[in-house]
Amino acid sequence: MTTTELKADTASTAASRTGIYLAVLQLVFTLGWTTYVIYLPKLAAQVGIAPSAVILILMLDQAIFTISDTAMGVAADRVAKLVGRLSVFVGVLTAISCAAFVALPFVAGTGPGAQAWFIALIVIWVITSSALRAPPLTLLGKHRAKPAIPFLSALAMLGYGLAGAVSPYLGVVLKNHDPRWPFVLSGVVLLLTTLALAKVERDIAEEAPAKPAEPAKPLSAIPIFFIGSMLILSLGYQLHFSINSTPFYLRFAQAADLQWLMPVFWIGFNIAMFPASVVVKHRGGLIVMGAAGLLGAFAVIGAELAGNLNVMIVAQFFAGAAWGCMLMAAVSAALAIGETGAEGKVVGLVFSALALATFARMAAVAGGLQKLPEYAPLLQWAPVACWAVAGAGLLVIAASRLQAQRG
Repeated sequence: MTTTELKADTASTAASRTGIYLAVLQLVFTLGWTTYVIYLPKLAAQVGIAPSAVILILMLDQAIFTISDTAMGVAADRVAKLVGRLSVFVGVLTAISCAAFVALPFVAGTGPGAQAWFIALIVIWVITSSALRAPPLTLLGKHRAKPAIPFLSALAMLGYGLAGAVSPYLGVVLKNHDPRWPFVLSGVVLLLTTLALAKVERDIAEEAPAKPAEPAKPLSAIPIFFIGSMLILSLGYQLHFSINSTPFYLRFAQAADLQWLMPVFWIGFNIAMFPASVVVKHRGGLIVMGAAGLLGAFAVIGAELAGNLNVMIVAQFFAGAAWGCMLMAAVSAALAIGETGAEGKVVGLVFSALALATFARMAAVAGGLQKLPEYAPLLQWAPVACWAVAGAGLLVIAASRLQAQRG
């Protein structure tokens, strides 16, 4: 093996380690969030918060994420210019986040007098936990060679998909347990995982030095259209999976079967990302997002019109596969669009779009729209419209960019 081949092999191994680390980080973080959602009604009741107000707390969380994700991405762009500083920045904020997270069940256990402290801890936890969303992913854009980014993005999002797949089982297992131990365990594991970021950052900086820093430029029309499309695609996902999927399955199955059926979506999500990353590598993220949006719209139509459980399972698998391709390609496209020094900002905007779409879905649920007959057709077909319209728009933009490049 020549020296060049040895260096290439070493760089490839280091890149894979980076992707696996980011996958584990997203997995642990998302499972911690799931633990919080499972226990929030119980903890809120302990401090005297009415069950009807729990959805408002969750909406507050997403509203904060909408702002803090972008803010953390911008901060990451500035901090990451100095090697080693990003891990310190993320580590300090994560330590604060984990301390607030672990304290939640203990403070809630003191009773209604701790209600204000309970809300304050939630706000601190949500703001600081944004450091674990966009900032670690900026390492890919600032240090990794562009052709490797799609595969590494797929690896990173694999953690998110695995967490989605096991969430139904986690809800069943944890439902009747004392919340203190799950919170402590989640917080400690997340902190330990985050502390490893220092070594990851140092290793990838040695293997692939950061690209020359350039002053971040204002976002042009294409990035703005990209973020707007991501918001629409995310809204389609939220409406389909979080609101419509359960009624779809209950047409053919019992409620007890949902813990086995809902993960089908995430199985498709996890499987499809890796072959799609090859297409992103050669054709770009926008064209994959657009094509996946259109394919996802057809999959949702299949779920709408399914006549039996087997057809429903296949449709949900392909809907999940489409969403996996959209999200992986979105991260890759964000890092490519932001390669002028704004990687963190653009990736942060992607996560802000996800949070805003989640907020919109929660607002619809809080308003009881899914229970109003006159809004049923709107909620039923909105995911199809969201994915089809955004997908078509992204394909038009991708085609126009390709034509411009050829010209």
